[in-house]
Amino acid sequence: MFKLKRKKKKIVEVLTVPREDRRTLSNVPDPENIRSAADRRGAKGDKADNLDEDADYLNRLRLLSLRYVADFDVSVVEEGKKHRKGIKGSAVDISSTGLLVGIEPGIDRFEVGDRVSVRFNIPPGTMPEGFELAVNTYATVVRTFSREHDGQEKLMLAVEFIKPLTEYFQRKRWGYSVYTASGLLFVAVIFIMLMRVESVIYFKYNFLLYLYSMTAAAFLLSRYLFGALYREVPVNPEYTPGVSIIIPCFNEEEWIHRTILSCVNQDYPLDKLEVIVVDDRSTDKSVERIQEVLDMVHREAERFETKQRLKMHVLEVNGGKRVALVKGVEMAKHDLVVFVDSDSFLEPTAIKHLVQPFQDPRMGGVAGRTDVENKYTNSITKLQTVRYYIAFRIMKAAESWFDCVTCLSGPLSCYRKDLILKHSEAWLNQKFLGQPATFGDDRSMTNFILKTHRTAYQDSAICSTIVPSDTGVFLKQQMRWKRSWLRESLRAGTFIWLKEPFMALFFYIGLVVPIAAPVIVLYNLVYVPIFHHVFPGTFLMGLLMMAMLMSLAHLLFRKSKLWIFGLVFCVFYELVLLWQMPVAWVTFWKSTWGTRDTPQDIEARNKKEARKQKNKDRIGLPL
Repeated sequence: MFKLKRKKKKIVEVLTVPREDRRTLSNVPDPENIRSAADRRGAKGDKADNLDEDADYLNRLRLLSLRYVADFDVSVVEEGKKHRKGIKGSAVDISSTGLLVGIEPGIDRFEVGDRVSVRFNIPPGTMPEGFELAVNTYATVVRTFSREHDGQEKLMLAVEFIKPLTEYFQRKRWGYSVYTASGLLFVAVIFIMLMRVESVIYFKYNFLLYLYSMTAAAFLLSRYLFGALYREVPVNPEYTPGVSIIIPCFNEEEWIHRTILSCVNQDYPLDKLEVIVVDDRSTDKSVERIQEVLDMVHREAERFETKQRLKMHVLEVNGGKRVALVKGVEMAKHDLVVFVDSDSFLEPTAIKHLVQPFQDPRMGGVAGRTDVENKYTNSITKLQTVRYYIAFRIMKAAESWFDCVTCLSGPLSCYRKDLILKHSEAWLNQKFLGQPATFGDDRSMTNFILKTHRTAYQDSAICSTIVPSDTGVFLKQQMRWKRSWLRESLRAGTFIWLKEPFMALFFYIGLVVPIAAPVIVLYNLVYVPIFHHVFPGTFLMGLLMMAMLMSLAHLLFRKSKLWIFGLVFCVFYELVLLWQMPVAWVTFWKSTWGTRDTPQDIEARNKKEARKQKNKDRIGLPL
């Protein structure tokens, strides 16, 4: 009897799509002053004449003018005629300052200068996180024209909002989100502290359990405290050191073009920035895709010196991510090198913000913030969205308070070139219990840097990345991360005590708490109810409060409806991800990725197939 294997349905990623700019490198400073470095749309009054003197204002203006591809229903009503049924149209693109609507031809009663009322709902994924809301506001018609849209002739109506959506949402919802989240965060913290007072009272009945409870609570609350106190290094316009961006690529034909463009399209001096793409012998069409992007950029933006600043190198043999990164560093001509994953996309000001901590000569490496690009694809990506933001804005920010970030994450991190070259041989040949260390490259290099230098986090150095949207791939990624975390944390534990004492203390606590967590959960949720017949209400309430901290912090900073997925993540963690930790205890020396065909993965798969074949031969089963 044959079983037909059901073909797995391909997941379609939901991405926020910016409207393409007709200028290939729209954010790069113009050496010939043919255009301004930023879109001046929305600048009014004296500010419009002095844009170049205010970098922060320029960035806010750029964010206001960014247009996104849209497709949702819009109702347009002439002012003073609310009794009349609104004209139905479909949004073509939207920004914080305006909207382009396509309506049926023949409706020509709108003229430039007319004031109208517009009503619409912004679907999740159309604009950045926090904009997925209903809008009912006034706007002014600024342009009307006809063009073909979706195969039909449409009358296009361009309107400018009386108030930008950022201001509209601040009054309608964002302000309430901040007040609500702040109040509930305060209540949650007080509740947790009161529960820990209860732990002190019962301390004598179970010393280890209540010691763990108080330690875990103190550790988590301290992370949120120092995360709230965190302040990044502000931009010094006079500080623009030379930077070489290294992009290692292996079978990433779907996203590599966007990664390259985001790296070269930076608001940074031309002579201070280069981009090097190193392909690790991809077996798909990545090399062809990279070459297409390079040719297009060289052809359309030659005056930005792209032929000298953007290049590709293909390794002779597949050597792994570390080999590709080291090769890129050896090719780099600048003193600072930035590592960017091949499925990560930089904001135009990311490099400008990322380099600022290096004004301190003792700074060895800096991590930027990584957001989730495909956040609205499904529930798996939504829960990762909240987790990523808290991991960076709270956890890394707390470590940065002590200049001791323990993982300079792969999507976006910057290092001093001489430090990478100094540790390159040890990094490339690193082994653990006799097995080559093929993943955890970011944590490994961070450990080398931390021994002698400081590390920091810059919250305004932003990139976004494609996270796993398939549950199986996500679980394999999490297992790989747990193995590398355990391995590299043990390494860091041998020298972290030389750092700031308070930071070192909480590093060791942060190492013990996750390792012991499965035992504590089993004790409270299984042993106590079965053998003592006591419902674990206090323990469950504590878990709820910890989850509320994550969700409410996300709501406070992001003002997004996705905050509820912080609770979902915590439940998913307790039910699924937590139990990967015991597996990681006994397999943390493994070197397979599980999500891509590295040489170690191919070797492991061949061994597995050989074992299956041997078993079939032994019991005489047909193939």
